[in-house]
Amino acid sequence: MNFLQHEFLSNTIESYIICAITIFIILIFKRLFSKYIASILFRLIKNTSWKVSRESFFDLLVQPLEIFLVLLVTFVTLDKLTFPAAFHFSIHKVTAEQIIDSIGSCIIIIAFIGMLLRFIDFIATTMQDNQAQFSHHVAQTKMVSFFKDFFKAIIILIGIILVIRFAFHKDVTKLLAGLSIVGAAIALAAKESLENLIASFIIFFDKPFHIGDSVKVLNISGSVEKIGLRSTRIRTDQKTFVTVPNKQMVDSVLDNLTLRSLRRGDIRLEISLSTSADTMQQIADGIKRILGNPVVTNNNVTFSDITQNAYILTVEYYTGVIPQDDFNQLKQTINLQVLRLLEVNKVELAGKDTRIIIGKEA
Repeated sequence: MNFLQHEFLSNTIESYIICAITIFIILIFKRLFSKYIASILFRLIKNTSWKVSRESFFDLLVQPLEIFLVLLVTFVTLDKLTFPAAFHFSIHKVTAEQIIDSIGSCIIIIAFIGMLLRFIDFIATTMQDNQAQFSHHVAQTKMVSFFKDFFKAIIILIGIILVIRFAFHKDVTKLLAGLSIVGAAIALAAKESLENLIASFIIFFDKPFHIGDSVKVLNISGSVEKIGLRSTRIRTDQKTFVTVPNKQMVDSVLDNLTLRSLRRGDIRLEISLSTSADTMQQIADGIKRILGNPVVTNNNVTFSDITQNAYILTVEYYTGVIPQDDFNQLKQTINLQVLRLLEVNKVELAGKDTRIIIGKEA
């Protein structure tokens, strides 16, 4: 027992043994502890909508987590020992204890930042894998890579500030104030670019539309061909290529035509006032029979108005989400059948015989 209380370099043999046993335990069980912590994090992520691979998650996170745990326990354990008086010396007014403490803090912070960077790699890989199940477009992969690099840069910057504050014990208040001023100046100078960049984040995560969708925004209709970090490119119905800033894609009312559940067609007939009520009824019934096409899911034929120039017959019909070319062909077929129906019943459209007479009619 007296041997355990014997002091060596300002600490008892018992203190060294306890310290060594603690470090030995964490070295032996580091993988067990790391997998346990990783399993807790995995259960939190697994509840999200992402399809997460347990193996890939453990491969990316367990190793840096092991290193961090070993370094953290070693640093905390050694910190409990009294710094040996024999090592009390200074280098440029900096004591050896301060130097060792700064080195230890720096190593811990670097290990922690490295673990966060690996976690960001895992999130980016998972997002790319989930996007690949729904789309093979390179633009979305590039956007994920940009997000990964962007957040990595932020984490590294935070790590540098932590090293300056806790390893070198410097006041970072002025540094943060300077960074905020520089950031504000950059934000003001690149206000529109930053707004479009933030809008691209919103588009990526909220997904109001995807590449290939038909959309209508700002009186522009067309198919989305590219989603960039600043703008979205749309191929219009006239085959022109329009570039729309992402901010306007987010702030404006956007109609995603691809997500509609039905297609609508309509006909507005202005029929001559000389047409009898019975004939109007026959025309309405005939149009309903025409709309009995199995492709048409719903229809509405209404004698909607009587004006001083015409009888108004309004026709609306709906189909499922069929290709545009098929829908155009269906509209043509229905319109031709309605035209033949009018011809068979000898119904004239309003204004058909309108004449402009100048002077007296002979």
